[in-house]
Amino acid sequence: MPHHALEVTLTRPLTTDELHHAARTWPLAANHDATRLMALMSAKTSDRAAHRLRRRLSTRLPIDVITTHYPDMSGQILINVTFPPATRAALKSAAHHAGRTPERFIELALHQALAQHHEQEADRLERAVHRLLAHTTPGQLLSAVGHALTRLSEGPTP
Repeated sequence: MPHHALEVTLTRPLTTDELHHAARTWPLAANHDATRLMALMSAKTSDRAAHRLRRRLSTRLPIDVITTHYPDMSGQILINVTFPPATRAALKSAAHHAGRTPERFIELALHQALAQHHEQEADRLERAVHRLLAHTTPGQLLSAVGHALTRLSEGPTP
């Protein structure tokens, strides 16, 4: 059975005792401030792996979200979230009215929100470029961008 790398995002940092207690249940690697954990879980699918990990750890840890650490063959990351009962009921109702499963309803809403964010960022960047072009020529701006990008590839700037 394949192993799946999962990242657990916590609602708050863990105490040292909480981390040790949870690590006795399942091998975990914590980040520097114990707000994110990594775990390997064997399962046929990444979805099953995330569900298994949540079942094992949810009584011991303040889990917010579990995600797959690596994208699947389609480039997708699985997001495993548990909703409170009222939210779950509202989600099921909205999904039913849209003729979708709750999972598909959330997936489409997330894709729509990300597309909207991408569009807003592109518009913001275009407005910023137009403001810069009001005070310089396109050639000078392109040269300055090239210089800035070259400095970024050399390492961090102060």
